[in-house]
Amino acid sequence: MNSTAEMLKKFRYVFIALTLIIFTTVFCSCCFSLPWIPASPSTSNSTESTTESSAESTIPEWTFPSENSRSAQPLPDITSVVTEAIPSVVSVTTEMTVYDIYNEAHKQTSAGSGFLIHSEEGDEGYIITNNHVVQAAKSVRVKLSDGRSFPADVVGTDALTDLAVLKIDATELPYAHLGNSEVLAIGDWAVAIGNALGEGISATHGIVSRLDVEISVQGNVLRGLIQTDAPINPGNSGGPLVNISGEVIGITSVKMATAGVEGMGYAISINSAKPVIKTLIEQGYVSRPWLGVALYTVDTYIAAANDLSVDKGVFIVELVSGSPADIAGLREGDVIVRFEDKKIVNVDDMVQAIHNCQIGQKVEITFVRGESSKTVWAQLQENPAPQD
Repeated sequence: MNSTAEMLKKFRYVFIALTLIIFTTVFCSCCFSLPWIPASPSTSNSTESTTESSAESTIPEWTFPSENSRSAQPLPDITSVVTEAIPSVVSVTTEMTVYDIYNEAHKQTSAGSGFLIHSEEGDEGYIITNNHVVQAAKSVRVKLSDGRSFPADVVGTDALTDLAVLKIDATELPYAHLGNSEVLAIGDWAVAIGNALGEGISATHGIVSRLDVEISVQGNVLRGLIQTDAPINPGNSGGPLVNISGEVIGITSVKMATAGVEGMGYAISINSAKPVIKTLIEQGYVSRPWLGVALYTVDTYIAAANDLSVDKGVFIVELVSGSPADIAGLREGDVIVRFEDKKIVNVDDMVQAIHNCQIGQKVEITFVRGESSKTVWAQLQENPAPQD
């Protein structure tokens, strides 16, 4: 019995051991076994080729170019630029009448900038500034860099280009040298000089950031502007933007003052300003074709508020009696949708279309009145001279 029991016991141990060996072999095969794929000759050659190619593209002992391989460019001498330009820059102080909520009149003063120019004939005392600096001013006074102060007359203004010309009765004046804005390039140095914050003449510098820029300012589109990152502050308006030679290349006009936006100031290019300045000096205003209407851009809100049948075009909100528009039969409330061969979507479209015409030219105007579309012809006139 004992012999039989011992044999059974040994057989059981052997059976358990064999079972564990078989289970272990099967488990390992399921989890870790990978199919064997013989390497083909092409695979071997590809690997060798890649290795050789990689070796060929590397360059032992590669080094960076020597720091002396390019000559260092010296920074511009801003001091000499300011010294050259600053004597011609003036502070402009204006006084106007404003009314409070009780309709009581109060005097308000504002500060701006300008610069002196003269003609080949030697005419003295002309000052260039922005229209918005002197607009609605009852009196204007300028202070020169040498401390002299003079009352100034407004010779002429042009709201469309935001330019104005002043005149003082004075002699022995320093004058700005006008440059050529057509040769400017992005990255050129620029210096803005003006009466920043009304605290006196100061200078800031930067570069030309962009050229031939268009921006909308209170519904009026200014074109051909120079963008600069030279810091511009209230009071700089009308002051010169000068190049590294101290020549005026632009007239500081506006700054982008949106939260999170830095270094985006704009100046009217001097080349685009010259013909306007010349016309203002000669006749006090700029002659342009005139239709005689006040307009508003139509959108979905304007269309709904005025019960219009279209949501694109320009809405006539005011019409001058006896104007080309009046003579042609247009009325307040009409929506102009086409001018000559140009589709009209907003006020700027209409302004540009008119200014691309000639004084005396007959133009075809398509408009919507109620539910009906109509067409009329109008003969453009010269815009009236501004009233004092």
